[in-house]
Amino acid sequence: MKEPELLTTNRKALSINLDDSRFGTFAEIGAGQEVARQFFQAGGASGTIAKSISAYDMTFSDEIYGKCQRYVSRERLITMLEYEFRLLLERLRKSRGARSTFFAFADTVVAKSYRNDTDGYGWMGIRFQFVPEGEPNDIIIHVHLYDTENVSQQQALGIIGVNLIYGAFHYRDNPTTLIQSLSDNVHSDRFEIDMVKFSGPDFKNVDNRLMSLELVQNGLSNAVMFGHGGDVLQPSEILYKKAVFVQRGSFRPVTRVNVDMMRCGLARFTKDALVEDESIIALTEISMKNLITTGEVNPEDFLARVDVLGLLGYPVLISNYPEYFRLAAYFRRYTRSMIGAVMGISNLIEIFNEKYYESLDGGILESFGRLFKNTVKLYIYPMLHENLHSYGTLPCGTEQNPSDGDEPPHGDSIVTTDNLLVARHLRHLYRHLFENQYIQPITGYNKDLMWIHGREALRMIKDGEPGWEEMVPKEAVEKIKELGLFGYDAGHRKITARRN
Repeated sequence: MKEPELLTTNRKALSINLDDSRFGTFAEIGAGQEVARQFFQAGGASGTIAKSISAYDMTFSDEIYGKCQRYVSRERLITMLEYEFRLLLERLRKSRGARSTFFAFADTVVAKSYRNDTDGYGWMGIRFQFVPEGEPNDIIIHVHLYDTENVSQQQALGIIGVNLIYGAFHYRDNPTTLIQSLSDNVHSDRFEIDMVKFSGPDFKNVDNRLMSLELVQNGLSNAVMFGHGGDVLQPSEILYKKAVFVQRGSFRPVTRVNVDMMRCGLARFTKDALVEDESIIALTEISMKNLITTGEVNPEDFLARVDVLGLLGYPVLISNYPEYFRLAAYFRRYTRSMIGAVMGISNLIEIFNEKYYESLDGGILESFGRLFKNTVKLYIYPMLHENLHSYGTLPCGTEQNPSDGDEPPHGDSIVTTDNLLVARHLRHLYRHLFENQYIQPITGYNKDLMWIHGREALRMIKDGEPGWEEMVPKEAVEKIKELGLFGYDAGHRKITARRN
């Protein structure tokens, strides 16, 4: 199949200008009027643009759109879209409403300037009709701008804006293609889109969680976030100035051990003198590596995990960060408060596996330097020694160095931060991190849950074997059975029971 022609930004803007069925307003705050400028430069803009406005002064902006707490925010963007689209209908519906599909484009952005030398960021959106006199639909995105110069950030913003508008008109029936087209003519290392949301009557069948996942899969974002009800969240709104407590896993399915890890790990985290209860955000995180099950991401499997974790009250972060130090750096964008990660012994062993850091000049020392440099701590949940075999992992020193004077755990004993043996040449590093409380043991855990293994629970669910219900939280059990998640088949279960 022939690949579609990649249109230049100018060609996209011109094609819209020459389509006399499109007519709308551009309202931009911050970073100039870069999107409108693209349409003016393309030629024929009078056939598309009813009005272009840029209310930079706060007093002027408040007089038009009303007062707000934050001028670069989703709330401000929505207010701008509502106001401009309503005004468009009031003034032009009678004269051309029967033959035009109206739209209002808006953005509110902070870019580099003489007073602001940080990365640019902001909100961008379009409200538009599919057909004349039809109900409007919205597409909104949150974008980060990484160019080092103001003019370059403005340029990138203008291109992304044109891509969004063109996509809304030409790819509205294929939101996946629309998302992929957002990076047309601008390299993805110049920007990041960490939230996208489709809404309106014509997008009622679009699942915004899948659209957000497309951002990560297509390299437009390194992380996206979902709330308790499956709502798409903007990370900066949730993480801003919060102490972050995270549990990474595959959660396929979430088990009672995961819940216990979160419970007792969070209890330890909140006792830290640097953490205030009201400023903590506790969330779960699934890396793309943990999301891929059969060589690619299964959308139903992905949604099942997000749904069940949301049911338990945990926001979910999907990230493209395989290493913990990169995940910590991501959180550091939004907060200077403490960051804590809770994990099992098997994950701690993996962190001490040097093969993951071969691409770093400083190897494992560089990775730990990045991870622990800014009030980051690991909270470690113990594990039965025999269960480590199920993960394909053993304590690094258990077999390699059995005669160095340490007694390794064995059999059904519990592996903890106290008796874990990492590779001999890393043991001084481990003791340094442990004694300085970068690595902390979890206490108060439920020993009766240690037999539970997530992979075994998944196998039993798929095979229709009874007993997995004891491994999974009650709320999750009900959801899995109700929706047939993770391969659960109620009919298969009944047949198996009769045979037994």
